Amino acid sequence: MKKTLNIIKNVLMWALVAVAVFMMIFTIVSASTFNRNDRNLFGYKAYIVASDSMSKSELNATDKVHFNAGDLIFVKYVNPETLKVGDIITYQSQDGENFGKTITHKIRTITTDAEGNPSFITYGTNTGTNDTVIVTYPYILGKYQGKSAWLGHFFTFLKTTVGYIVCIFIPFTLLILYHGINCIKLFRRYKNEQMEQMQAEKDKLMAEREENAKMLAELQALKAQLTQNNSQDTTPPAEEVTEPANK
Repeated sequence: MKKTLNIIKNVLMWALVAVAVFMMIFTIVSASTFNRNDRNLFGYKAYIVASDSMSKSELNATDKVHFNAGDLIFVKYVNPETLKVGDIITYQSQDGENFGKTITHKIRTITTDAEGNPSFITYGTNTGTNDTVIVTYPYILGKYQGKSAWLGHFFTFLKTTVGYIVCIFIPFTLLILYHGINCIKLFRRYKNEQMEQMQAEKDKLMAEREENAKMLAELQALKAQLTQNNSQDTTPPAEEVTEPANK
C-alpha cells in the first residue's frame, strides 16, 4: 500500500513539474512571439484575434474559414504577387482610425493605389464591408495559414491575474513547497541518523568501558591472589621445639 502511494505521489509530482515547465516555456515563447510583427516561430507569425470581423455569420456561412476574437491565428509571409482574390491576409493598417494595428481580412479585389502600385481591397467577412484604406505590398505581413482557438483563449486567460495565479503561481508554489518539505524530511532523517550513530558510538564506548572495568577487576583479583600466594610461599617455617631427654 505504501509503495502504491509513493508511486502515485511521484506520478503527480512529475505531472506538476511538467505543467510548471510547460507554463514557463509557453509564457516565454508566447510573450516574445505572439502579436509581434518582427518575430516568428519556424517562419510563422502568431496573432491573437482582437475582433469578430471574421467570425461566422449569415453573410459568410458558406466560407470555409472563420475565427473569433481570442483565437490564435498563424500567418506566413508569401510573395504578395502570388496572392489572389479570396485569400486571407494579415497587414498593418494605414487607416487613421486604427493606424498601425494588425488586421487579418479577406481579399475582395486586386487593384492599384493612386501611384499605380499594386494593392488589395480587403473586408471583414462578418460585416461584408470593405476596409477604408487599400492594402499595398509593403504593409502585408503574411497569408493566413490556420488557427488554434483554445491556445489563443488560454494565452488571453494566462495574461489575467487569475490565469497567472492558477497556471503559473500555484504550480511553482506547490513545486517549491514539495521540495521544501522534502528538504526538511531529509534534514530530519540526517539528524536522526546522526543521533542514532552518536548513540550507537556512545553505547559501544560504554560497553567497552564496562568490559575494561570488568577486565581490570579480574586483573586486580588475580593480582591480589598472586600476592597472597607469594606471601605464603616466603613465610619461614616455624622452629620445631623439642624437650631435652631425661638424664
